[in-house]
Formats: sequence, structure tokens, C-alpha cells
Amino acid sequence: MNPAPTVTPATAVVPPQPPHQVPAVIKAAPAPRRWWRWISGFVVAVGLSALAYITLWPAAPPLVAVEVAALAPVTRILAVNGRVAAVRPVDVRSVASGNLTELMVAEGDVVAAGQPLAQVDTAAQNTVLRQAVAGLDAALVAQTEATETYARAKALGNNIARAVLEADARAVQSADQEVARQTALLDQAQVALDNLTIRAPIAGSVLQLQVEAGQIVGPTLPLLTLADLGDIVVAADVDEAYATQIALQQTAHLQLAGESEVRDGHVSFVSDRVDVTTGGLAIKMTFDAPTKAPIGLTVVANIVVDQRDAALTVPRTALAGGDVYVVTDGKAARRALSVVDWPADRLIATSGLAVGDVVITDASGVTDGQSVTVATP
Repeated sequence: MNPAPTVTPATAVVPPQPPHQVPAVIKAAPAPRRWWRWISGFVVAVGLSALAYITLWPAAPPLVAVEVAALAPVTRILAVNGRVAAVRPVDVRSVASGNLTELMVAEGDVVAAGQPLAQVDTAAQNTVLRQAVAGLDAALVAQTEATETYARAKALGNNIARAVLEADARAVQSADQEVARQTALLDQAQVALDNLTIRAPIAGSVLQLQVEAGQIVGPTLPLLTLADLGDIVVAADVDEAYATQIALQQTAHLQLAGESEVRDGHVSFVSDRVDVTTGGLAIKMTFDAPTKAPIGLTVVANIVVDQRDAALTVPRTALAGGDVYVVTDGKAARRALSVVDWPADRLIATSGLAVGDVVITDASGVTDGQSVTVATP
């Protein structure tokens, strides 16, 4: 019997192990921060609390300024701007056409009535005048001859034919008529010559020169303007909305530009016609005391159109669509009001307001029935 084979164990081959590797360090993710959520929640809570307070807690009544209606003297004044003007300014013109050879005055000169102001060329008219003189001389000679002839014929008595005597008489009559005609022509020529010298129609000051020597002038061209500066007014236009409020002799307080003094005056002229192009009514105001001022100077005029010993007034800011608010039992009550519409800060109340009423002076933002707090003055 064969013995069992002997197995010799083989040496196990162990593969080489790689060197030991240390794992990489991995940072852990930070834990989420939760503090901002707490802040957001706090803010929301505060906002909700404020909203609940505003909604549930009643708002305090608004503070309003008031005044107590009381009777007082009232003067209604219309303020207008005007300018100093001469009462009777005169535009001087030349009656005849011709070349202006000389100007004898300057702007600002004071002249007397009848004083020469300018001269138009007289050469042509002097010729006409000489012709008229010659014509009159010839007519006078003819008149003398006719008169003498008639006298001699008349002296002959019955020795001259009646027809001849009558003819000589008619010759004298014709000669007389010719003398009269030539005399009229001479007078006309003299008048025309005199018209070439322009004279002052009134005493006054030269306000404006509108021509220069050498110009051709005529009846249609103003040469200069004259006015008496001692007789002046204030001319102004009043808006047609107030035209019916202006009347003669109303008091006017007048202040010249550049002065602080206020001068007394009155309305001295009111036009009967409104200018349709401007909507203005022309008026004039006269100074009560003699006043000297340059023509064209601006004047501020306050015209007293109404005076009342006692009246109720309200500030314009108190009006709300023509009504006012009065305070009653701590609430604003709307009340219809009638006023005299006028360009002023305060208006005269004619109905709807009684003495002692507490009027809210600024109606903006106020509603009927609203609770209000009256401001202590």
C-alpha cells in the first residue's frame, strides 16, 4: 500500500501593501444662523402693533385757528396804478405845409401864450404877398381914375349924355369892388404868411418835440406837445368788474413814485364808456392841494369806494366754495355765507354770519361735522 502523498504547503505570496494614506481633512458645514429670523419677527410684531394702535385708537382732533366775529368799522378800497397827466395837453401843428427852417424851443422850456415856437419857410408866401400888394395898388389907382372921371362927368350936368354918366358911375362901382377883392387877397396872403410862424396856443411847458429843423411839416404832423404842469391829474384805468363802484368825488389817496408821502385827492372824471379792447374804464383823479410832478410819473392810488361804521368781516382764507366753517360744540359746521366780492384779504359778510360766531380762519382740509381743537390765541 502506497503511502499517502505528502503535500508540502507552498509559501503564500502576499502582495505588497501600499503605504498608509491619511484621509484628507474635511471641514464640517456651519450650522445655519437663526438670529435674523428673530429680528424680522420682532420688526413685524412692532409694525402690527403700531397698525393696531392707529386703527383702534382714535386720532386727536386737528388744531384749527379761529376768530370771533365782531362788528368793526370797515373801509373798502380799490387800489389802482395811474400816471401823472396834464389836464389839457395840446399837440401843436403847422397850419401850412412847408419846410421847417427853425425850431425856437427845446423840451422842458416854459413858454408864454403867443410865443413863437417854430418857423416854416416863408419864401414862396412872401412872393404871394408881394403879388397881392401889387394887385391892390393897381386896383387903388383904377379906383382913383374911375372916381375922378365920374366926378368930371357929373360936373358937366346936362351937357353930358345920361348914358355916359351912368357908365362912369358903374366904373366907379366896379373899381371899388376890385379894391375890396384885392384887399381880401392881401389879407389872405398876410394870414398865410403869419401861419408859417408857429406860436404857442397856451402858456405851458414843452413836453415833447416830435420834429427837427429841415423836415417837411403839415397839418397832419404834430410838431410838439405843450401842457400846463401846474394843472395836472392822475389818469388810470379801472377793470370793468369794478366800473360800477367808481363815482365822482370819491376820496383817493395818492402816492407818487419815489415818495413815501401820501397826498389826498378825489375822483374828478369817470368815463361813460368801457374800452372793449382792454376792458378798462378810464378815470382821472385830482390832487386836493397844488402838486408839481413830471408828466408820466407812476402814481399808486387807493380809492375809497365804501365806508361802513360797523360790519362783519372774514378773511378770504376762511371761504370754502363760498361758505365758511364755524365751531359749534367742538365740531366744524359748514354755513352758507354771502360776501361783497372785492380784491382784498378780508371780505364784508352781508348774511350768514352773526356776532360771536367762532369762524375757522383757514378752511383748507376742514370737513363738515369734523371734530376740531380750537387753537388758543
